[in-house]
Amino acid sequence: MCSTFRTFAANELQEMKRKAIVIAIIMLLCSSFATAQERERSNSTRSLQKGRAKYEFQRNLPVYADSLIAHFDYPLAWENSGIKKFAKWKKVARQKVFDCMLMPPPPPADGYQTKVLYEEQRDGYKARKIEIRLSQYYTVPAYVLIPEGKGQFPAINLLHDHGAHLYIGKEKMIRPLACEDAEVMKDAEEWLAGYEGQFFGDYLAQNGYVVFSADAPMWGERGQKEGPRRDRYDMIAGNMMMYGIDLSAWMTYDDIAGTEFLAQMPEVDASRIGCTGWSMGAYRAWMLAALSDRITASASVCWMVTTDEQMSFKYSRTENGGFANCLPGLRRWMDYPHIACIACPKPMLFINGKQDKLFPVPGVQKAFAIMHNVWQSQNADANLETELWDIPHSCGIKAQKRVLDFFKKHL
Repeated sequence: MCSTFRTFAANELQEMKRKAIVIAIIMLLCSSFATAQERERSNSTRSLQKGRAKYEFQRNLPVYADSLIAHFDYPLAWENSGIKKFAKWKKVARQKVFDCMLMPPPPPADGYQTKVLYEEQRDGYKARKIEIRLSQYYTVPAYVLIPEGKGQFPAINLLHDHGAHLYIGKEKMIRPLACEDAEVMKDAEEWLAGYEGQFFGDYLAQNGYVVFSADAPMWGERGQKEGPRRDRYDMIAGNMMMYGIDLSAWMTYDDIAGTEFLAQMPEVDASRIGCTGWSMGAYRAWMLAALSDRITASASVCWMVTTDEQMSFKYSRTENGGFANCLPGLRRWMDYPHIACIACPKPMLFINGKQDKLFPVPGVQKAFAIMHNVWQSQNADANLETELWDIPHSCGIKAQKRVLDFFKKHL
């Protein structure tokens, strides 16, 4: 009996080993087959990613970019328009910009309703986080800094940059309030490298200015639920166009509305409102100065160029324009400096960097010359200050001080 059981157990063990070997072989074969399939898919993907012998786009531009540029004649630039009266030209040119900005956001029905979310005292000024209704569709988170003392004060609409970094917006310009979480605090501190460790907004507030800074669409608390992804910005901007909305235009419309809110604050002298920013914030600043009569003076650090230099194959950079400063059809009528000239004869400061790879120096110099010709034509060239510094794409402490001195002079 015992002998029979031992024989049976031995046979069972042998069978189990055989089955285990068979299973191991099957698993190995399956793994090899899956690896082979993955290799085949990878090879197929590489094959699809390889350029065709004939193509129409290179890098981020059409191969006929130079031909497009050659046909730009900018018929609505001041010097080309044939309009004799400068005030009439400004009105016509501004309306053309608004036409190309497509549908505006509907204004709030009951004015700019505001909710104070948090407030804290800082050295010489009060900091608030607010939520402001700038449209019937949405409310916008913003920071406001108010100096101590008896107002009314001059004010600055401080416009944040792009930087392909969407997790924070207003927090790039003003030190985050204590109500923000640790990740926002940390991110804001790390982003200060481009500003040499100084929060531009706090610096202005310490020097007696009310400062307003709001998130632009897609930045900070106006971003994606799924988290900030730069590669989704263009997809969302394209989808917004399906609604008849230009995302860049709505950024500018919000900047105009934010300035109107600023002018209504009891602490603000509405006759002394300026705007400034770096990079995309600089673009936003001169656009705002051109399109809003509320702006008295504007300062832009590292954003001015002509399209023929920005959108050409002359340079090795891989990023040219983009949805963040794209207004459909506008290039048929005016270039960037022509739009900025709508602000003439306002005081305007432009600082660009000789080492700035985003804005080629020849394009910057052409743009500066165009603007000076217009300010000179209106006997206002003393109000236009254009400077090329030996700096990269940045807004360090020296640049912030230059902007502050400019506002002290004109606000």
